[in-house]
Amino acid sequence: MRQHNILLLTIAIVICITATPTTAREAVSDVATGGWRQIPDINTQEIQEIGRWAVTEHARQASDGLQFKRVVSGMQQVVSGMNFKLRIDAVNGDGKEGMYRAEVYDQPWTKTRKLDYFVPTN
Repeated sequence: MRQHNILLLTIAIVICITATPTTAREAVSDVATGGWRQIPDINTQEIQEIGRWAVTEHARQASDGLQFKRVVSGMQQVVSGMNFKLRIDAVNGDGKEGMYRAEVYDQPWTKTRKLDYFVPTN
């Protein structure tokens, strides 16, 4: 009986030792910087405003009259601030609707926002 208890205790210890690193890695990855994650709700005022800003900034740089309609999907990445990869529905100066990809860096506490790229999608 004593050998049986020692065997069960050994198995329990091995399970705990092998399970802990994976669980710890998963917990750290949930809060760690660097990983891209789907934006859970693209319809928030914040996400739509960042998309609107991206279109406005692009239109200012390109002088092409592009107008924002809405953000349709996106990813976000925690850095020292937040990176956003957005898919945006917009209307060009000729009234033709199209989809665009934008990447925006946003750091609200320093009031820094940068348009890293803005391109039409195929």
